[in-house]
Amino acid sequence: MKVALVSVSNKKGIENFCRELVKLGYAILSTGGTAAALKKAGIAVVDVADYTGFPEIMDGRVKTLHPKVHGGILADRHKAHHRAAMEKHGIQAIDMVVVNLYPFEETIKKPDVTLEEAIENIDIGGPTMVRAAAKNHRHVIILVDPGDYPWALEALRERGDLTQEERRRLAAKAFAHTGRYDSLITTYLEKTLGEEPPTNLGLFFHKVQELRYGENPHQKAAFYAEGGEPWGLARARQLQGKELSYNNLLDLHSVLTLALEFQDPVAVIAKHNNPCGVAVGETLVQAYRKALKCDPVSAYGGILAFNRMVDGETAKEITRIFVEAIIAPGYSPEAREVFSAKANLRLLELDPWPEKMEGWDLRRVAGGLLVQEPDTLLLGEEIRVVTKREPSQDERKDLTFAWRVVKHVKSNAIVLARGGQTVGIGAGQMSRVDSVKIAIMKAQVPIQGSVLASDAFFPFPDGVEEAARAGVKAVIQPGGSIRDEEVIEAADRLGLAMVFTRMRHFRH
Repeated sequence: MKVALVSVSNKKGIENFCRELVKLGYAILSTGGTAAALKKAGIAVVDVADYTGFPEIMDGRVKTLHPKVHGGILADRHKAHHRAAMEKHGIQAIDMVVVNLYPFEETIKKPDVTLEEAIENIDIGGPTMVRAAAKNHRHVIILVDPGDYPWALEALRERGDLTQEERRRLAAKAFAHTGRYDSLITTYLEKTLGEEPPTNLGLFFHKVQELRYGENPHQKAAFYAEGGEPWGLARARQLQGKELSYNNLLDLHSVLTLALEFQDPVAVIAKHNNPCGVAVGETLVQAYRKALKCDPVSAYGGILAFNRMVDGETAKEITRIFVEAIIAPGYSPEAREVFSAKANLRLLELDPWPEKMEGWDLRRVAGGLLVQEPDTLLLGEEIRVVTKREPSQDERKDLTFAWRVVKHVKSNAIVLARGGQTVGIGAGQMSRVDSVKIAIMKAQVPIQGSVLASDAFFPFPDGVEEAARAGVKAVIQPGGSIRDEEVIEAADRLGLAMVFTRMRHFRH
């Protein structure tokens, strides 16, 4: 008779699974709450304590850590001396291990969880059995995911066994299960030490989908979700359209993070990982029309984000041009009907809409990983007017709007704005004055009376002088250049108001 060792915290589907195993000729070896649940369901179970001859001790901390358990899991059935050791010590071969672990993740999510409670929910015996079975997967089937019960049962019914490839796939999933578990524990304990960034960074990601290719067709690519509760793009639901590409996801990240800067209805249009039009409005359609006016040429084939449910009127406006993808908290039935005529348009719903970016900002470099906090702050405490002229109330409002946008434009970044609308955007130049010139050149609506945001200081007065010649009336920038006085003097001479934030927003 084959033996299945069953010990699960997540008991979803376990009763039916074990009932079917018994029909297939398996004996069930189990522990604690799992054994009690199976017995209550009328399934014959052998307690691990009865099998080992050793009781559970230390409040259940020690129950499966026994040679008769781990010898049965780890024995290489192809080796005569392993079989001899099993016979000598009365060890029964264990053919299947069905284990998932103490609910550590659920425990640490409790707002009032104590360190002691968290530690008590660190599983020891479970991961040991999982790893042992995964190591010896040639002889032992390891199941950690209730979602694998149905197909595993079907294979056992039809073929009497799983293939070695199927066993290896389950083993890989098992090591991923324990790897993520250890990552959660590492992250939690590091957090209790209060070190930011932590000494050891526990990271775990699992593949959500393979992508057609990466940035270019010759590059393989996939999308991986961060371990734990899905959030951000990993939680977005695609309602229609072609499969998402690598570049789509990069752009969707850009528009999403920018849209999160605003509480008022906002429309964000991006192209090649840079915004090309951003606007707020009293209604979503008004915001979209304003955003589109900023750079209608670049908006063609763009990626869009809205922080409100997209209505039918806005949908009709959007479909006047070709766009690649849209992300929003939802879509009205009228909008869905309008968009259905654009079969290739990728439509993503993210509900509930996140409040902010979470976790660490990660970037791979040769030989390592750069880690930083996400840039969620807008203004520091040192903001001050440095020119003779104070900005007007409307200019202050526009300066704040432009400052929110410039955070999300690649450096060197310049944003011209007026009336809650971007007027021109200059991105990614090696010289700041060139970014100013490009923002002016790209403007499709009048610049006169607009404001300018610069993600970092002006090293020379030339950028401010270019802006003033084009009609800019107020500037917001971090300050901090050795030539700040020259820049301020130029602003005063040209009648500009200038605000220093003492906080920069580089985006490399």
